[in-house]
Amino acid sequence: MMPGGDQEPGSYYVGVDVGTGSVRAALVDQRGILLAFADQPIKRWEPQFNHHEQSSEDIWAACCVVTKKVVQGIDVNQIRGLGFDATCSLVVLDKQFHPLPVNHEGDSRRNIIMWLDHRAITQVHRINETKHSVLQCVGGVMSVEMQAPKLLWLKENLRETCWDKAGHFFDLPDFLSWKATGVTARSLCSLVCKWTYSAEKGWDDSFWKMIGLEDFVADNYSKIGNQVLPPGASLGNGLTPEAAKDLGLPAGIAVAAPLIDAHAGGLGVIGADVRGHGLACEGQPVTSRLAIICGTSSCHMGIDHMVQGHAAFPELKAKAAARCQSVYAYLNSHLDLIKKARPVGFLTVDLHVWPDFHGNRSPLADLTLKGMVTGLKLSQDLDDLAILYLATVQAIAFGTRLIIEAMEAAGHSISTLFLCGGLSKNPLFVQMHADITGMPVVLSQEVESVLVGAAILGACASGDFTSVQEAMARMSKVGKVVFPRLEDKRYYDKKYQVFLKLVEHQKEYAAIMKGD
Repeated sequence: MMPGGDQEPGSYYVGVDVGTGSVRAALVDQRGILLAFADQPIKRWEPQFNHHEQSSEDIWAACCVVTKKVVQGIDVNQIRGLGFDATCSLVVLDKQFHPLPVNHEGDSRRNIIMWLDHRAITQVHRINETKHSVLQCVGGVMSVEMQAPKLLWLKENLRETCWDKAGHFFDLPDFLSWKATGVTARSLCSLVCKWTYSAEKGWDDSFWKMIGLEDFVADNYSKIGNQVLPPGASLGNGLTPEAAKDLGLPAGIAVAAPLIDAHAGGLGVIGADVRGHGLACEGQPVTSRLAIICGTSSCHMGIDHMVQGHAAFPELKAKAAARCQSVYAYLNSHLDLIKKARPVGFLTVDLHVWPDFHGNRSPLADLTLKGMVTGLKLSQDLDDLAILYLATVQAIAFGTRLIIEAMEAAGHSISTLFLCGGLSKNPLFVQMHADITGMPVVLSQEVESVLVGAAILGACASGDFTSVQEAMARMSKVGKVVFPRLEDKRYYDKKYQVFLKLVEHQKEYAAIMKGD
């Protein structure tokens, strides 16, 4: 949808979101309303098991396509700011900013190690064995998806073709802001979340030396970032003439220091004004709110895997298509048909799932964990598929509960969940999160909260708002609040006990198999 002719001229912001499979852009106004949207798929390579790669040139080209589309038909001089967010993938460039290969084939187009890549398993084990104090800032153990193990893997495996030639290692969001402005400053978000940088102390020399990456200390961290800016800060002189031409935007407009994609979603949803909704977080610090970004990594992969691998999936697909519904909308209505007198969640009383098919990123950071299902029967009809889907949705919500408990044990106090992303459109997913955590769930008025978050960055960089907090309050709005069914609490408490037993047993099984 494009801006209507009756709308008063105002200021617009462009948000660009680089996800796992596509790049999306939106034109957003000062009220946080999404006026135009476009998306474009991006290439992915999997040259071998656990290796996932992309191309920075392909991604930038997709950014240009979508940005040009969303600004069609408007006066581009009304665009005041541009903000980027992206997955926390690792981009490798040489000293002249040309792509370098992150693969054994020497294909320099493929110069990104994706966030979900698990090639650096031995490296992350060695890093965790050091028990260095910086690990306390990432939950006690480092995930294989963070950047330090990937950098160590490159040094140990691609010394001549990549490591020795490298001039710049960027988190993908920071690559995009560099591409737009020519400024190599890094976002505080990227470096703190994925690179072990401390907002208070900066880089820890002893950590990099201890793990064998003393190279970074020697050159004053120039390859990974020694100028660090808060998200939303304005970069350099704004959009360069070359990038402006690529993107179809005016040169010189403000470009913001970026965010990791999930954090942009948080920015787009968590600061909403909640007055009048009867929520405990009203008038409380923003730290009483937890943003949950329901995207590819958190949920889609696990649910898709369970649903698409089931014997009844072809029947489900045909029936959903006949009704012009998504398979998940069809499953939700099918569950309502079979639930009988009891609440739908009770259908899984003897079916339990542990959903870590690709290891656990949070809060356990254990990449050895696998998926588990207990309670399977001989039948494999549509009813069984629907109940397995429900159990998987519940398992993801139990995973959220586990994260909340870990945060509360570390001193946080959380009262309200704020959901955004694709699965926040799924009412079953939302209700299960409310019921299983016992907390109300706030849904944003604008479903595309990640893009609103990216646009909020651009709005901050433009100077139109005095702070990120002011922009969040003005540009993100509450759409709906879903409250937990407290009468079902005892049932979910029992299922949660089983959920915790599953992982406990999985570790016991692994210990038995490793034993003499």
